Order: sequence, then C-alpha cells, then structure tokens
Amino acid sequence: MKRALSIGITTRNRPEALRVCLSSMRVIAHLDPEILIFDDHSATPALAQVSETGVAARVIRDKAAPGYIVGRNRLVAEAEGECVLLLDDDTRLIEARAVEAALELLRADARVAAVAFAQAEENGDPWPAAMQPSTAQVPTVVPSFIGFAHMVRRATFLAMGGYRESFEFYGEEKDFCLRLLDAGYQTVYLPDARVAHVTDGASRDRRRYLRFVARNDCLNSLFNDPLSRLIWMLPARYGLYFRMRRGWRIPDPWGGFWLAREVLSRLPQIWRERRPVSRRTLRHWSALRKTQPHYAAPPLQPDVASGR
Repeated sequence: MKRALSIGITTRNRPEALRVCLSSMRVIAHLDPEILIFDDHSATPALAQVSETGVAARVIRDKAAPGYIVGRNRLVAEAEGECVLLLDDDTRLIEARAVEAALELLRADARVAAVAFAQAEENGDPWPAAMQPSTAQVPTVVPSFIGFAHMVRRATFLAMGGYRESFEFYGEEKDFCLRLLDAGYQTVYLPDARVAHVTDGASRDRRRYLRFVARNDCLNSLFNDPLSRLIWMLPARYGLYFRMRRGWRIPDPWGGFWLAREVLSRLPQIWRERRPVSRRTLRHWSALRKTQPHYAAPPLQPDVASGR
C-alpha cells in the first residue's frame, strides 16, 4: 500500500535545532511517516544528529551546498508519500492533530494542492495574526503559505515543476502558489494547525535577505507577469529595493548595482522559461489577499455520505 505521508526537513549548521525537530516527530509516530533530511553541507553532518535522536530518517547530503530550495525539490522528488510535509530545521511539531488535519484535507479535496500551517511558540501559543498566512481564524483560501512548514500533494508539486531553483533563497513559495492558482488549484490555511517556529535571528544576514527579497520579486515579475504589467511592475519592484533599504536602515551602497546585474544575467533563462499567468489569475490573487474567503469543503458524494 502506498505510504500516505513523508516528512522533508532542510538543514544547515543548526545541529541542536535539528535534534529537537527530529525528536518532535514522535507525536506523529502513529502515522508511520517516512522522514527525509536534506543536509545542505552542514559543517557537522546531519547524520550525527539523526543517530542521537533514535528517529528513523534518511539523510540526503549535498556537498555542493545548493540551498534549501533545491533541497525541498530533492526531498519531494525522493519521497514515497502521497503528501509531503516540508519543514525548516527550526520547527517543532506540537500535536498530531495539526498534521492529521492537513493530510485529511489534501486527501479529501483534489482542488487543494498545498496546506499552510500557523506559526506558534514552543508552548503552542500562536504568533500574531499579522505574521500568519492569513488573519482569519477559520480555514481560509490564501494566496500563499509560509515556507517554514507546509504540506503539498507530491504528484501536483512534481507536475508543476516544483520550486524555481534559480531563486536560491526566499520567495519561492509565492511564485509556486501563483502558478498553482493559475493551474486551478487552491492553497488553504488551517489556523488551528500550529507548528512551533523557534527562529534564530542571529543566523540571518540582513543585507543578504534584503538583496534576495528584491531580486526574487523582480524575477517573479519577469517569469509570471503579462508583458503589459511587467513594463511598469519591474521598475517598481527595482525601486522598492531602495525604499526597503532606507526603511530597514541597511547599509548596502552597491546593492542597486548588484540587483541590476543579477536580473540582467538571468534574462536568457527567463526568456526560455517564461510562462506568464493570466490576468484572471492576478485578479484572483489580489482578491484572495483582500477578502480572505473561508474554505468550503466539497460536498460529499452520495456513496461516501451513505458509507458505501
């Protein structure tokens, strides 16, 4: 019988966080998940942390250190489960019901291709609503999930081509969910499905974060926007870099040159891969951000409702 669930964890140089994340897998042991770890060439190989926890997991280690986006694609490609829960190494499962609810939703509704989880503290208290995929308190159709913890239907993920690996860092979720929406699928947020996100602020390079946010927003437009929208959206997103740099007070005098060079160097690839989404999709995306429509489960089929 085909396995229902695989867990994919990406990690790099956070051995203690990985150990705690793996230990939290015990709350879903009854689901018999396959557990895979992508080690992005950590200084201390992740295999050591796996052996310490006693959790059965397979480690995929890449000495080229290609980044977590490549890692997530590898994890889904090598997974056996119908659905794959992708986690950052600084996450911790709190209760089984969160994972069970997401799994049940994906298996029951073919329209849904991805499930977004709520960010929580270690004790289960939710983060502020503004830091969640939606401010709604009931299951909601959303434009995108937050990558720290999300579940995807493996077959759909692979059919869509997974994440754009050229993004390298940040923004792959928005691009992927936009393409899902264009293909007729939904992303659903479950506010009661909480996963602890124990972030380490010291591990973030603020200048690098700023640069990649700006660059990948530009790439998103180049890949996905219709030409008439791209003409004004691309310069607007380029200009946003300078606004964010001032607002965040990040010294980066050469950042504008770096951003222009990065975008220009990728134009040949973008020309080959560019598949703009429809204007209807963009209107739908915008409407989801504003209206936050409640998720409506499909009606039961007669044979299901009757138990036959």
